[in-house]
Amino acid sequence: MPEAAETVLRLDGISKSFPGVRALSDVTFSLARGEIRALVGENGAGKSTLMKILSGAYVADAGRIEVFSEALTRPSPAAMIARGVAVIYQELAQAPHLTVAENIFLGRLPRKGLRIDWPAARARTAEVMQRLGFDIDPAARLQDLSVARRQMVEIAKALVRDARIIVLDEPSAVLAQAEIDQLFALVKRLARENGVAFVYISHRLGEVFALADTVTVLRDGKAVFDGKASDLNTQILIRHMVGRDMGDVYPKRRTKPGTVVLETKGLSDRTFLREASITLRKGEIVGLFGLAGAGRTELLRTLFGAEHPSAGMIEVAGAPASLRKPRDGIANGLGLLPEDRKTQGLFLIQSVGFNILSASLSRVSDHGIISARRERETVRAQIDRLSVKTPSAGAAVQNLSGGNQQKCVFARLVAADCQILLADEPTRGVDVGAKREIYDLLVELAASRELAVLMASSELPEVLGICDRLYVMREGRVVKELDARATSEEEVMTYAALH
Repeated sequence: MPEAAETVLRLDGISKSFPGVRALSDVTFSLARGEIRALVGENGAGKSTLMKILSGAYVADAGRIEVFSEALTRPSPAAMIARGVAVIYQELAQAPHLTVAENIFLGRLPRKGLRIDWPAARARTAEVMQRLGFDIDPAARLQDLSVARRQMVEIAKALVRDARIIVLDEPSAVLAQAEIDQLFALVKRLARENGVAFVYISHRLGEVFALADTVTVLRDGKAVFDGKASDLNTQILIRHMVGRDMGDVYPKRRTKPGTVVLETKGLSDRTFLREASITLRKGEIVGLFGLAGAGRTELLRTLFGAEHPSAGMIEVAGAPASLRKPRDGIANGLGLLPEDRKTQGLFLIQSVGFNILSASLSRVSDHGIISARRERETVRAQIDRLSVKTPSAGAAVQNLSGGNQQKCVFARLVAADCQILLADEPTRGVDVGAKREIYDLLVELAASRELAVLMASSELPEVLGICDRLYVMREGRVVKELDARATSEEEVMTYAALH
């Protein structure tokens, strides 16, 4: 960030309340030309609310907004876009059936008279892609691109609209490390050479120190730190976020693995899996690690019955199991915590209680009639046990923070009494405090209930920190089994990336 750079954005004394919740309280936030500022905080700290006020989606109850020294009252999304503000959300708002050029110029396609000038749209798209160093065909349909390339399209779209302030909301959540490195290089270049100011929101604290010049920490709707990233380390940053020392991020545990509860032999499908063989025992937490496209998710979905194997065998508790659909997985005591909780794991418009009980209604029913008393008791027991922060069991799950939404998925599986938990990216998109709570929960479930956990994660420190053993996958194959406590990141990555 240049010394004494001009201030391009200033939010002064911003407050915002919703029924029963004070989301922001007297928050001040500023951004300079060419600055990369990280905005961090636990789920529910107010980050999303602050950024929606910046984008014009929400109107602040109190406070002042200045963009390039212009004071704005009740700004709309169109007004903020016109002033050079672009917010790129984690869940990209795009039209996947349209081309790259159509997405970039959506709502403002160039015209020649009354007709749309398609050659001009494609030429201008190619020009900005070349300037950014992206090898993306303007005529390609968005649905055919990887998530990383779709994010690049959003950045190109912002720059075509002359955005000078860009908010990136959890952009790395679904990217491989090489793609993250490419994204960081681009952000730094745009900040340095073009003076674009960035707000970077992430739960991955290592990224904060790798990318950001400055950091703002929100806690309970208040700004509790505002300063240089170089003045912080991980422990100090966590202390600001959660208001206490966390100690070790990963809980200590003693493992006494029991009998084999799940085993695969030569498991294959017609697309990703290639003769994958693994073993899982009671009381264990076993990790699956691999680079993007390694086949971790496909293996978990096949074990649950959501995908069909073409060869190989699955044994549950020592007996061959035919898992052709999710109902078969549930009947055999398996539970899947999916990679994308919002599209695959939750009924977003339904209540917390509905989501928790949706897989175990028979346990609170007599002859097909639900017992209201047992329903309330079961839901309350799960909310209390997993410390789900919700106004009530009747609150819509879509209004909870990411960490508490994830706990609701866990609660459903616990309520259904699953014996084998297949957890796909169990801490994706949740803050450091919620991560520790999820780690504690996994350890408790594995220890006290002798439940076996098979966990896929793209975060290598997480796999090494919580797992007993791990399987390294590459190109659909299990290439190595390692003791998680006796290996290193370098060794794991060697097997994951070796060709």
